[in-house]
Amino acid sequence: MNASFGRLANNTIGVFCLIFMVSPLVLVVLFSFGSSSLMTFPLPGVTLGWYDALLARDDFWSALENSAIITGSVGLFSTVIGTCAAMVIARLRPTLSAAAFFLFGLPMMLPPLVLALALLSLFSVLGIKLSLVTVILAHLTFTMPFVILIVTARLRDFDYAVIDSARDLGASPLVTFFTVTFPLIRPTLFGAALIAMALSLDDFVITFFLIGGGNTLPTLVWGMLRTGLDPSINALGTLILLFTVGCSAAALKLTGYRG
Repeated sequence: MNASFGRLANNTIGVFCLIFMVSPLVLVVLFSFGSSSLMTFPLPGVTLGWYDALLARDDFWSALENSAIITGSVGLFSTVIGTCAAMVIARLRPTLSAAAFFLFGLPMMLPPLVLALALLSLFSVLGIKLSLVTVILAHLTFTMPFVILIVTARLRDFDYAVIDSARDLGASPLVTFFTVTFPLIRPTLFGAALIAMALSLDDFVITFFLIGGGNTLPTLVWGMLRTGLDPSINALGTLILLFTVGCSAAALKLTGYRG
Protein backbone atom coordinates (compact mmCIF):
# COMPACT_ATOMS: atom_id res chain seq x y z
CA MET A 1 0.00 0.00 0.00
CA ASN A 2 2.73 2.43 0.99
CA ALA A 3 4.78 1.49 -2.06
CA SER A 4 1.81 2.06 -4.38
CA PHE A 5 1.06 5.41 -2.76
CA GLY A 6 4.73 6.41 -3.10
CA ARG A 7 4.76 5.57 -6.82
CA LEU A 8 1.51 7.48 -7.36
CA ALA A 9 2.89 10.51 -5.52
CA ASN A 10 6.13 10.41 -7.51
CA ASN A 11 4.28 10.08 -10.82
CA THR A 12 1.91 12.93 -9.90
CA ILE A 13 4.77 15.23 -8.93
CA GLY A 14 6.61 14.30 -12.13
CA VAL A 15 3.57 15.10 -14.27
CA PHE A 16 3.07 18.47 -12.57
CA CYS A 17 6.76 19.34 -13.01
CA LEU A 18 6.57 18.39 -16.68
CA ILE A 19 3.46 20.52 -17.21
CA PHE A 20 5.07 23.45 -15.38
CA MET A 21 8.17 23.32 -17.59
CA VAL A 22 6.53 22.62 -20.94
CA SER A 23 3.33 24.70 -20.76
CA PRO A 24 5.06 28.11 -21.28
CA LEU A 25 6.67 26.79 -24.47
CA VAL A 26 3.33 25.44 -25.68
CA LEU A 27 1.70 28.82 -25.05
CA VAL A 28 4.38 30.61 -27.08
CA VAL A 29 3.68 28.34 -30.03
CA LEU A 30 -0.12 28.59 -29.68
CA PHE A 31 -0.19 32.40 -29.44
CA SER A 32 2.08 32.68 -32.49
CA PHE A 33 -0.86 31.30 -34.52
CA GLY A 34 -3.63 33.27 -32.78
CA SER A 35 -5.47 35.80 -34.91
CA SER A 36 -5.89 38.28 -32.05
CA SER A 37 -3.22 40.66 -30.84
CA LEU A 38 -4.34 39.87 -27.28
CA MET A 39 -2.77 36.77 -25.79
CA THR A 40 -5.87 35.32 -24.17
CA PHE A 41 -7.96 32.18 -24.35
CA PRO A 42 -9.94 31.08 -26.19
CA LEU A 43 -8.14 31.84 -29.44
CA PRO A 44 -10.55 33.65 -31.77
CA GLY A 45 -8.97 32.07 -34.82
CA VAL A 46 -5.82 30.70 -36.42
CA THR A 47 -3.56 32.71 -38.72
CA LEU A 48 -0.05 32.90 -40.10
CA GLY A 49 -0.23 36.69 -40.10
CA TRP A 50 2.24 37.13 -37.26
CA TYR A 51 4.82 35.12 -39.18
CA ASP A 52 4.19 37.31 -42.23
CA ALA A 53 4.65 40.41 -40.06
CA LEU A 54 7.90 39.02 -38.70
CA LEU A 55 9.26 38.17 -42.14
CA ALA A 56 8.39 41.67 -43.34
CA ARG A 57 10.74 43.24 -40.78
CA ASP A 58 14.15 44.25 -42.13
CA ASP A 59 15.73 43.91 -38.69
CA PHE A 60 14.63 40.26 -38.57
CA TRP A 61 16.67 39.38 -41.65
CA SER A 62 19.76 41.22 -40.43
CA ALA A 63 19.43 39.51 -37.03
CA LEU A 64 18.98 36.15 -38.75
CA GLU A 65 22.11 36.73 -40.82
CA ASN A 66 24.14 37.66 -37.74
CA SER A 67 22.84 34.63 -35.84
CA ALA A 68 23.67 32.35 -38.76
CA ILE A 69 27.24 33.70 -38.96
CA ILE A 70 27.79 33.38 -35.21
CA THR A 71 26.11 30.00 -34.83
CA GLY A 72 27.84 28.45 -37.84
CA SER A 73 31.26 29.76 -36.81
CA VAL A 74 30.83 28.60 -33.23
CA GLY A 75 29.68 25.15 -34.33
CA LEU A 76 32.71 24.74 -36.61
CA PHE A 77 35.46 26.19 -34.44
CA SER A 78 34.25 24.77 -31.13
CA THR A 79 34.12 21.30 -32.66
CA VAL A 80 37.57 21.53 -34.26
CA ILE A 81 39.32 23.04 -31.24
CA GLY A 82 37.32 21.01 -28.72
CA THR A 83 38.10 17.76 -30.54
CA CYS A 84 41.83 18.53 -30.55
CA ALA A 85 41.68 19.21 -26.81
CA ALA A 86 39.62 16.08 -26.17
CA MET A 87 42.08 13.87 -28.03
CA VAL A 88 44.83 15.08 -25.70
CA ILE A 89 42.75 14.89 -22.50
CA ALA A 90 41.50 11.38 -23.26
CA ARG A 91 45.06 10.00 -23.12
CA LEU A 92 46.17 11.86 -19.99
CA ARG A 93 46.56 10.27 -16.57
CA PRO A 94 43.38 10.49 -14.46
CA THR A 95 44.71 13.26 -12.20
CA LEU A 96 45.83 15.43 -15.12
CA SER A 97 42.61 14.68 -16.99
CA ALA A 98 40.52 15.81 -14.01
CA ALA A 99 42.52 19.03 -13.73
CA ALA A 100 42.13 19.70 -17.45
CA PHE A 101 38.36 19.12 -17.22
CA PHE A 102 38.13 21.55 -14.33
CA LEU A 103 40.05 24.30 -16.14
CA PHE A 104 38.20 23.88 -19.43
CA GLY A 105 34.88 23.67 -17.62
CA LEU A 106 35.26 26.91 -15.65
CA PRO A 107 33.50 29.11 -18.26
CA MET A 108 30.63 26.62 -18.34
CA MET A 109 30.20 26.88 -14.56
CA LEU A 110 30.33 30.68 -14.36
CA PRO A 111 27.09 32.72 -14.44
CA PRO A 112 26.66 34.20 -17.95
CA LEU A 113 26.59 37.73 -16.53
CA VAL A 114 29.97 37.26 -14.83
CA LEU A 115 31.47 35.68 -17.94
CA ALA A 116 30.13 38.52 -20.11
CA LEU A 117 31.60 41.18 -17.82
CA ALA A 118 34.95 39.37 -17.69
CA LEU A 119 35.16 39.07 -21.47
CA LEU A 120 34.05 42.68 -21.94
CA SER A 121 36.86 43.80 -19.63
CA LEU A 122 39.36 41.63 -21.49
CA PHE A 123 38.42 42.97 -24.91
CA SER A 124 38.47 46.52 -23.55
CA VAL A 125 41.98 46.08 -22.13
CA LEU A 126 43.21 44.56 -25.39
CA GLY A 127 41.60 47.34 -27.40
CA ILE A 128 39.47 44.94 -29.44
CA LYS A 129 36.40 46.56 -30.97
CA LEU A 130 33.11 44.85 -30.15
CA SER A 131 31.65 43.06 -33.17
CA LEU A 132 30.44 39.67 -34.33
CA VAL A 133 34.02 38.43 -33.91
CA THR A 134 34.01 39.19 -30.19
CA VAL A 135 30.65 37.43 -29.85
CA ILE A 136 32.03 34.35 -31.62
CA LEU A 137 35.12 34.31 -29.38
CA ALA A 138 32.91 34.70 -26.31
CA HIS A 139 30.57 31.90 -27.38
CA LEU A 140 33.53 29.60 -27.93
CA THR A 141 34.49 29.95 -24.28
CA PHE A 142 31.27 28.35 -23.01
CA THR A 143 30.46 25.99 -25.89
CA MET A 144 33.86 24.29 -26.18
CA PRO A 145 33.60 22.67 -22.71
CA PHE A 146 30.46 20.85 -23.86
CA VAL A 147 32.23 19.64 -27.00
CA ILE A 148 35.25 18.51 -24.97
CA LEU A 149 33.08 16.58 -22.51
CA ILE A 150 31.10 14.84 -25.27
CA VAL A 151 34.09 13.92 -27.44
CA THR A 152 36.23 12.85 -24.49
CA ALA A 153 33.45 10.53 -23.30
CA ARG A 154 33.47 8.91 -26.75
CA LEU A 155 37.25 8.62 -26.86
CA ARG A 156 37.36 6.91 -23.45
CA ASP A 157 35.99 3.75 -25.11
CA PHE A 158 37.99 4.21 -28.31
CA ASP A 159 40.21 1.34 -29.47
CA TYR A 160 43.56 3.03 -29.96
CA ALA A 161 45.03 -0.17 -31.40
CA VAL A 162 43.58 0.74 -34.81
CA ILE A 163 45.44 4.07 -34.69
CA ASP A 164 48.68 2.35 -33.71
CA SER A 165 48.20 -0.12 -36.56
CA ALA A 166 47.71 2.69 -39.07
CA ARG A 167 50.84 4.46 -37.79
CA ASP A 168 52.84 1.21 -38.00
CA LEU A 169 51.78 0.90 -41.64
CA GLY A 170 53.27 4.32 -42.38
CA ALA A 171 50.25 6.64 -42.18
CA SER A 172 50.93 10.15 -40.92
CA PRO A 173 48.98 11.49 -37.89
CA LEU A 174 46.81 13.61 -40.20
CA VAL A 175 46.06 10.73 -42.57
CA THR A 176 45.36 8.47 -39.59
CA PHE A 177 42.85 10.95 -38.18
CA PHE A 178 40.87 11.41 -41.40
CA THR A 179 40.91 7.74 -42.46
CA VAL A 180 40.60 5.98 -39.10
CA THR A 181 39.64 8.23 -36.18
CA PHE A 182 37.22 10.63 -37.87
CA PRO A 183 34.95 8.00 -39.48
CA LEU A 184 34.59 6.25 -36.10
CA ILE A 185 33.74 9.37 -34.07
CA ARG A 186 31.95 11.33 -36.82
CA PRO A 187 28.42 11.01 -35.35
CA THR A 188 29.70 12.24 -31.99
CA LEU A 189 31.41 15.23 -33.60
CA PHE A 190 28.27 16.22 -35.50
CA GLY A 191 26.22 15.85 -32.33
CA ALA A 192 28.66 17.99 -30.35
CA ALA A 193 28.61 20.63 -33.09
CA LEU A 194 24.79 20.77 -33.02
CA ILE A 195 24.76 21.19 -29.24
CA ALA A 196 27.30 24.02 -29.51
CA MET A 197 25.17 25.68 -32.19
CA ALA A 198 22.01 25.38 -30.10
CA LEU A 199 23.75 26.93 -27.08
CA SER A 200 25.16 29.74 -29.20
CA LEU A 201 21.88 30.58 -30.92
CA ASP A 202 20.04 30.68 -27.60
CA ASP A 203 22.47 32.98 -25.78
CA PHE A 204 21.31 36.49 -24.90
CA VAL A 205 23.35 37.87 -21.99
CA ILE A 206 26.85 37.41 -23.43
CA THR A 207 25.73 38.47 -26.90
CA PHE A 208 24.02 41.59 -25.54
CA PHE A 209 27.23 42.70 -23.80
CA LEU A 210 29.64 41.96 -26.63
CA ILE A 211 27.93 42.50 -29.97
CA GLY A 212 28.60 46.23 -30.08
CA GLY A 213 25.99 46.97 -32.76
CA GLY A 214 23.27 45.12 -34.61
CA ASN A 215 21.16 42.24 -33.36
CA THR A 216 20.97 38.51 -33.18
CA LEU A 217 17.63 36.72 -32.87
CA PRO A 218 17.62 36.68 -29.02
CA THR A 219 18.59 40.37 -28.76
CA LEU A 220 15.94 41.19 -31.37
CA VAL A 221 13.35 39.53 -29.12
CA TRP A 222 14.53 41.75 -26.26
CA GLY A 223 14.24 44.85 -28.43
CA MET A 224 10.75 43.90 -29.57
CA LEU A 225 9.62 43.32 -25.97
CA ARG A 226 10.74 46.80 -24.96
CA THR A 227 8.42 48.42 -27.50
CA GLY A 228 5.32 46.36 -26.63
CA LEU A 229 3.93 42.85 -26.49
CA ASP A 230 3.55 42.02 -30.17
CA PRO A 231 2.44 38.44 -31.01
CA SER A 232 5.09 38.38 -33.74
CA ILE A 233 7.51 37.95 -30.81
CA ASN A 234 5.87 34.58 -30.24
CA ALA A 235 6.45 33.74 -33.91
CA LEU A 236 10.14 34.55 -33.53
CA GLY A 237 10.31 32.61 -30.26
CA THR A 238 8.73 29.62 -31.98
CA LEU A 239 11.34 29.68 -34.75
CA ILE A 240 14.18 29.84 -32.20
CA LEU A 241 12.54 27.06 -30.19
CA LEU A 242 12.21 24.80 -33.23
CA PHE A 243 15.85 25.27 -34.19
CA THR A 244 17.13 24.76 -30.65
CA VAL A 245 15.01 21.69 -29.94
CA GLY A 246 15.76 20.28 -33.39
CA CYS A 247 19.52 20.67 -32.92
CA SER A 248 19.38 19.15 -29.44
CA ALA A 249 17.26 16.19 -30.57
CA ALA A 250 19.55 15.52 -33.54
CA ALA A 251 22.60 15.81 -31.27
CA LEU A 252 21.19 13.30 -28.78
CA LYS A 253 20.44 10.92 -31.64
CA LEU A 254 23.89 11.25 -33.18
CA THR A 255 25.79 10.92 -29.92
CA GLY A 256 23.77 7.87 -28.93
CA TYR A 257 22.62 9.35 -25.64
CA ARG A 258 20.60 6.84 -23.62
CA GLY A 259 19.92 8.85 -20.45
